[in-house]
Amino acid sequence: MSRIHEALKKAEEERAINQAPGVAALPIDQATVVPVRGNVVQTVPPQHATQAASAPVPGDYLRFDHLVARCAHPHWNMDPNVNVFLAPDQGAHGAEQFRTLRSRLYQLRNSQPLGILLVTSSVPGEGKTFVASNLAHAIVRQPDRRALIIDGDLRCSRLHVQLGAPAAPGLSDYLLGEADDVAVIQHGQEGNLCFIPGGKEVANPSELLSNGRLKILLDRMKPVFDWVILDSPPCLPVADASLLADLCDGILMIVRAGMTPSATAQRAARELAGRKVLGVVLNAVDKSHAYGSYYYQNYGYGRSDSEDLKKTGQS
Repeated sequence: MSRIHEALKKAEEERAINQAPGVAALPIDQATVVPVRGNVVQTVPPQHATQAASAPVPGDYLRFDHLVARCAHPHWNMDPNVNVFLAPDQGAHGAEQFRTLRSRLYQLRNSQPLGILLVTSSVPGEGKTFVASNLAHAIVRQPDRRALIIDGDLRCSRLHVQLGAPAAPGLSDYLLGEADDVAVIQHGQEGNLCFIPGGKEVANPSELLSNGRLKILLDRMKPVFDWVILDSPPCLPVADASLLADLCDGILMIVRAGMTPSATAQRAARELAGRKVLGVVLNAVDKSHAYGSYYYQNYGYGRSDSEDLKKTGQS
């Protein structure tokens, strides 16, 4: 009876500790702390602590503000020619389309877990980087929404050009073990938007992407951000997109209007068969040919938006 009494007493003490905000349920020497949103920390029992402990940086920052305080703060010189939200006309048709895409994703999120999103295309030049960047900007324009965009195209990193941000250190440096996760994250002047560039050029991108470190990074960042968006290489020329798809909750396929052959898009769909493809984004559509063009013109949307999309919808 005394052992049962002691066990019940110990359980009660642990329950009281667990209910206190910001306190781990297990002693620090018996649990590994990993990041979650807010003030409450999550603990990993000893039998599951191996993977969390293998992360390059201990999970001692658990909130977005802690992360922002510790990461790099370069000045981003964003070009309005590649950011539809910085265009002179804030009601531009292009910006509205990204708001619509944002809404569609939140609708999907109501019925399935979505936090890590892969943006890819069948071949280069269809606008996946353009879409990934502007989608992230659409998300952080909502109050208290946080987004992290990661340049997962280690063969031809371009996302830093879209943001006007430094190219390194970045994802490749992290995957090589030459930089920790805090060192490769940038927070510019754009509110709750953070960014991991591609980093230095490497000779073995596929091997780096599959070495296990990226999964650790995504698992650590997912609770901190509302959305983590990966810009990936096109899925037909190389295998990188398929590797990244296995780590993501959903995939957006980008198709460029008037450029991507139907057979090519179908091949890409077969390449991603069995993965969580959420839908297709048709990029660089001429507004004058789009459904509802009269509606947009009569509600004050800019007349040069289709020209901007055609000029800037490059990956």
